[in-house]
Amino acid sequence: MVVITSDQRGVLLDAVRSMYTAVANQPEEEYHFPTGRRACEYVGYPADQLDRIPPAAIESFAGVGYPFAANVIRKGDTVLDIGSGSGTDALLAAILTGPEGKVFALDMTRAMREKCQQNAERMGLENVEVVDGTAEEIPLTDASVDVVTSNGVINLVPDKARAMQEIHRVLKPGGRMQISDIMVRDMPSDNCRAQPQLWAECIVGATTEADYMDKVREAGLVEPRRIQELDYFAASTSDSTRKTAAGFGAHSVTFSAVKRG
Repeated sequence: MVVITSDQRGVLLDAVRSMYTAVANQPEEEYHFPTGRRACEYVGYPADQLDRIPPAAIESFAGVGYPFAANVIRKGDTVLDIGSGSGTDALLAAILTGPEGKVFALDMTRAMREKCQQNAERMGLENVEVVDGTAEEIPLTDASVDVVTSNGVINLVPDKARAMQEIHRVLKPGGRMQISDIMVRDMPSDNCRAQPQLWAECIVGATTEADYMDKVREAGLVEPRRIQELDYFAASTSDSTRKTAAGFGAHSVTFSAVKRG
């Protein structure tokens, strides 16, 4: 597998920021992956949940699954949404945890953070805090959250093992994780994985399900439970993206896991 150098890491993350800045600011454009309410409905979000969220959040949705199928968020929980984007999942989590709970909406893209903040204000939610950061360096204290949720993000992270270690670090003992993410059956070549634009389009940065789950367990997270699988890229409007995804066996998986108490 290709080793990502510090210089390459910066280039890859810049490409990701650029891509999702565009999704935030030009949600009406067509992208290589599904976006907006159409994407939400395709991956499984119930209409009644979406109707509670501002359209300005949903229009820039770029998740790959429905992590809430794990049903792990409880009233009063402190929740961290890694890669919160314009806020669809963070706002849903804020509704589930209630005013006595707290949601940290973490994203490295300024345009998405600003949009998420605006959407939380539209809903009058005072329990959402928007935070600048990455999955590899989460700016929260140890054992500070009950639930980590993430949707289509870890595949974009150069150091996935570090991301899982960070999730384990910030979770309280007995804390839960719900994640939807892209995985592949056949690994892309090193050449493909070194191309920033391809990385930002959510396919070539992904790893296999076996490798992904190894990283989950190695970080100290237990009881991984596979919930859903989806041919996510079948909903892409790009013929080349659908063919590329099919060639690598790219698909989304939703799963949960627990930090040992």
